Amino acid sequence: MPRLSAPSLSIEQLERILNARRAELRKLTKQRDRLARRLETIDRRIRAFGGSAGATNGKRARNAQSLTTVIESVLKSADKPVPVGEIADAAMRRGYRSSSANFRGIVNQTLIKDKRFSQASRGMYELKK
Repeated sequence: MPRLSAPSLSIEQLERILNARRAELRKLTKQRDRLARRLETIDRRIRAFGGSAGATNGKRARNAQSLTTVIESVLKSADKPVPVGEIADAAMRRGYRSSSANFRGIVNQTLIKDKRFSQASRGMYELKK
């Protein structure tokens, strides 16, 4: 909206302009909330198909726990060595979000680099004893 010169308007006119702007703001806020709910529904459906929803527009997913912590909890619940693919799938099921096209590769790199994990055999990892 263009800037209006205050001295040329009456108080009544200014109040009408403010009320119109407030009404437009309420309308836009409601519209944004409806779209956000629709987007969340679509994101849930994408996650159900194994996709990584919600990490768009160059924004990085934020997680409550680090990847190493999630991997550690996955391996603690397993009684035998676990393949990398299953570890990656279990991490996603536990709520870890990633926009990476190759999340399995990131999990594999984490398993190799972190000293808490040991390789039982090719592609199989467990907690270090």
